[in-house]
Amino acid sequence: MDKLKIHSRDNVAQNIEAVGRLFPNALTEVLRDGKLVQAIDFDVLRQELAREIVEGREERYAFTWPDKRQAILAANAPIAMALRPVVEDSVGRDGKEGAFDSENLYIEGDNLDVLKLLQETYLGKVKMIYIDPPYNTGNDAFVYDDDFAMENGEFIAASKGYDAEGNRTYDFRANNGSNGRFHTDWLNMIYPRLRVAKSLLADDGVIFISIDDSEQENLKKVCNEIFGEQNFIAELVWERAFSPKNDAKYISNSHDYVLMYARDTNSFQIGRLPRTEEANARYQNPDNDPRGVWMSSDISVKTYSAENDYQIIAPSGRVIEPPAGRCWSLSKNKFLERLHDNRIWFGEDGDGVPRIKRFLSELKHDGLTPTSILFYKDVGHSQEGAKEVTQLFDAGVFDGPKPVRLLTRLLTLANLKKDSIVLDFFSGSAATAHALMARNAEDIGHRKFIMVQLPEATGEGGTAYKAGYRNICEIGKERIRRAGAKIAAEAGEKAAGLDLGFRCLRLDTSNMTDVYYAPDAVTQDGLFAQVDNVKADRTPEDLLVQTMLDLGIPLSASIAVEEIAGKRVFNVSDGFLLACFDHDVTDEAVTAIAKRKPYYAVFRDASMADDSALTNFDQLFAAYSPATVRRVL
Repeated sequence: MDKLKIHSRDNVAQNIEAVGRLFPNALTEVLRDGKLVQAIDFDVLRQELAREIVEGREERYAFTWPDKRQAILAANAPIAMALRPVVEDSVGRDGKEGAFDSENLYIEGDNLDVLKLLQETYLGKVKMIYIDPPYNTGNDAFVYDDDFAMENGEFIAASKGYDAEGNRTYDFRANNGSNGRFHTDWLNMIYPRLRVAKSLLADDGVIFISIDDSEQENLKKVCNEIFGEQNFIAELVWERAFSPKNDAKYISNSHDYVLMYARDTNSFQIGRLPRTEEANARYQNPDNDPRGVWMSSDISVKTYSAENDYQIIAPSGRVIEPPAGRCWSLSKNKFLERLHDNRIWFGEDGDGVPRIKRFLSELKHDGLTPTSILFYKDVGHSQEGAKEVTQLFDAGVFDGPKPVRLLTRLLTLANLKKDSIVLDFFSGSAATAHALMARNAEDIGHRKFIMVQLPEATGEGGTAYKAGYRNICEIGKERIRRAGAKIAAEAGEKAAGLDLGFRCLRLDTSNMTDVYYAPDAVTQDGLFAQVDNVKADRTPEDLLVQTMLDLGIPLSASIAVEEIAGKRVFNVSDGFLLACFDHDVTDEAVTAIAKRKPYYAVFRDASMADDSALTNFDQLFAAYSPATVRRVL
């Protein structure tokens, strides 16, 4: 039986393993603290790559900034943290307060830490990511204390960034232009988060990032490096304002950007827009063609080809030449084929310039091709986003929320399936969750959201604080509650199958004591030691979430609580995992759990009732369920 590792995915170890698969001769071992660990022999690796390697002062194309190496370390370093369920803040699928059966997640905490914890479970499973990070306008406040410049393993013992109660502390301060690290601090914030987020995207996944002119240029370079320039889809321009600001110093800025990158453009397919009455009205059938309505398009092109430069005789007898400096897009044979198939239109009088007929019934795609400009008449503007929040809360409790229509458009472009996962790790007022629930209500979908938000305090003099909201997370959770209730009321009977709730989880320090991470300090040998390695304030529910993360079980999985042989047992995903964190577990309880034949069985250390139960544990599972994977924490 093995212990759970109880820390996030170690990306450095994963990278070493990947390099080792490509170049096994570069894989070696070194002695660290008396233990052999895998490492890469860079001298050997250099030999394998000698013809292509660039080093030293040799000039090369690169985008860099001070502390970029530290940002890479921040992305790769594992952490020993935990997500703790907050049942009292959760909402059930049907909108019931305090229920924990929703498949949606709302997570409070530093998004870099949260993303790392989600890696094991959600690696390559997220269809769409949308984020609206700080724009770095000079007035934004964000966290600067990301510090992972430590040797591997030191993260376990480090306590920097946490108060005496174990809560994460944050250094919020405005990043103004007088700061000599103005762009550096912002890049060090965004870079590791995007690095980790990329690993969560599915092969056909896509990420959207809102930004303005302040960091648009730098953000695009960062995204080109992380996601690959070849996976750039578009730089969407959102018309966020509908009227100019007369007090603008130079030009009234009416737009923001939304950068769009695919995980892999070879796997991603764009979602197309629904056809409109206006678009369909362009198709008519003046000649009563049996193939239905059509529209016509020009058949001349700028790219000249002598082969396609020929005369065309109109039905009226008029000889028609290509326009000056152009030629026809069709060879003469191709033109005659289409003419004989009644696909060339010369106008109702038969004397017009020839145009090709394109039938609505023969369109390659059902929907409309999206454009790079997001007009406010189609997707809303910033005032619309603010109005939506004001109407839900009867007060303007959040600055700068994105309109639901904008996020709905992005959901469409992402080409979501009905069971896709959508992640927003700068979730703010939770507009993304609002838009996703509304989309599910439209087509009875089962898409799931994961919202992540730092519990940034609201200003004491602000509207939100006066309304009783002490941090942004409180606003986001309440918006989901109110938006869910509104959607349910509007959906009527259709709301019965919708998931309009969320499971609330909160980032915290590890559930485990230092004993867990320093086993050499424990003199007693063997598993199920009598020293309890779980912190005194942690609940069985806390341990269950930790276990699910460690085993890669979705945090949205079904959870039932049963009594087996007098012990409280968590049944996850209909018997896939049975977990018991009670003390004094007897042979009877172990036997009963083993007979259920779960895929995983997890117990806490020091849980066995006596030496007999400890001795018989593996024998009982070997007898009743030898295939069950057993773990302890």
